[in-house]
Amino acid sequence: MSDLQDNTKAMVLSPEEPHPLETFNQDATSEYFVICEHAGNRIPESLGTMGLSETDRQRHIAWDIGARAVAIELSKMLDAPLYAQRYSRIVCDCNRRPDVAAFTPVRSEATDVPGNINLTPEASAARAREIFWPFHNAVTEALEDRRQRGIPTKLVTVHSFTPVYLGQKRPWEIGVLFNRDRDLAPSVADWLKDNTDLCIGINEPYAVGDDTDYAIPVHGEQRGLPCVEFEIRNDLIADAGTAPHWAAILRDALVGSSRTP
Repeated sequence: MSDLQDNTKAMVLSPEEPHPLETFNQDATSEYFVICEHAGNRIPESLGTMGLSETDRQRHIAWDIGARAVAIELSKMLDAPLYAQRYSRIVCDCNRRPDVAAFTPVRSEATDVPGNINLTPEASAARAREIFWPFHNAVTEALEDRRQRGIPTKLVTVHSFTPVYLGQKRPWEIGVLFNRDRDLAPSVADWLKDNTDLCIGINEPYAVGDDTDYAIPVHGEQRGLPCVEFEIRNDLIADAGTAPHWAAILRDALVGSSRTP
């Protein structure tokens, strides 16, 4: 089979391939609930290489480098559930709605994604059906279960970003992203600015929006949960050995800000 997507193929994942959801501390009852939507760069066997080199499949265009390791350490430190997503964002971006073009990007930064060019609606829908919805339905079920059990929940998502984008250097080391939340995220940002020497981006290098994001608007804002998205510059966390250090910074910001009068 060609390395490019066969739009007539009905199934994306074979029965032997793993479920999109990877969980850690699943039954923990901490007030924090952690999500990592771009944790993995796995590509289903049916899609081959999607026309990309091995080097490109290891780049940020395919996943959030270092985010999974930080999220796992944060889950341990907070004794919080972590729901991580295994498949590459070039297959389908699990932090975008399935009805937007960026869900199956034909170009990521300056790199074309041949496996997404001329993708049929049926092929895109199959990726949503087999990867996006199983992951997000599991998150929905977990959050609803916590609501029914009366467990207070603060939603935290963990991402990473590139130090240079389209030739422009990005000075921030941690970005704190939010939209409607005025409870958790602004307090976390203030704590980081007051208690660290890090360069903190407030809604930098991205901002959360209904058209550009999914987890925070749907799982957080629509449920009325305090919520925050962290972005860490990926050159700082590319080595998995740095994950405990950066997870501790996020933990201290989350816990410390909640104690601020």
